[in-house]
Amino acid sequence: MKYFGFLARFVVIPLLILRFLIWRDRKRGKDLPEHLQSWPEDAVLLAHVITAVTYTTPWDNYLVASKVWWYDPDLVTGKTIGWVPIEEYSFFVLQTLMTGSWMQYLARRVETPEAEGQHTYPAARLVATAALATLWAKSMQGLVSGDDADRYRNLILGWALPPIMLQVGFGGDILWRHRKLIASSILPATAYLGATDSLAIGSGTWTINPEKTTETEVINNLPFEELLFFFVTNVLLVFGVTLVQAKESEKRLPDALKAPYEQFKKRWIDKQS
Repeated sequence: MKYFGFLARFVVIPLLILRFLIWRDRKRGKDLPEHLQSWPEDAVLLAHVITAVTYTTPWDNYLVASKVWWYDPDLVTGKTIGWVPIEEYSFFVLQTLMTGSWMQYLARRVETPEAEGQHTYPAARLVATAALATLWAKSMQGLVSGDDADRYRNLILGWALPPIMLQVGFGGDILWRHRKLIASSILPATAYLGATDSLAIGSGTWTINPEKTTETEVINNLPFEELLFFFVTNVLLVFGVTLVQAKESEKRLPDALKAPYEQFKKRWIDKQS
């Protein structure tokens, strides 16, 4: 199965279906809850696409260059940016759009609580962030001195946990209040991407180096590390979109950032109107 064929079958088609359903919702006047309308939802999603490509590109290039995974040259166009085929960059974009669109669809249906009068739990956010920091430190230690079999897992955690720590430290309480929406967005998307990934690996579209993994398969042809990758990338996206969309996030920006933020937002809204 060619890489672009995989994307067309398993990512583009469901993405188009989701975009149609969201378009239909909008035509019927079914919008996001008021407290999740800090920014236009599609602008937030496109900003996360740019962030995903920017943040993932150097890391994924390292994975290919160091033989953590590789692709069949006969199943891609042969055009690369660095070590990575252009199909992989397309995957960065399409996964973000698909999971983000799934979240947009669900946000119109899953009840989410208002923030008014809710406690912010700064101590709990600090504890959760410290726990994630401990896990990150262990993963970095493992990269320096650990077994090769743990390498892919440690690379995933070492790359993904710093921004997740920032998200939890800033708005762990906001994320917790939206846990039903967040879980409904992350878990099905991760399961779906894992299942389709197993098909791509089975057909030889790409290969995960068994020497860099624990060789524990979640389902046939799907290493645990691959499912972990899809989980953390969906966490990064869904956490990020939730925090940017939530109006209560604006209230806890540092004082030094509030004025520039308000000016930028006003200019952006004026430009769109």
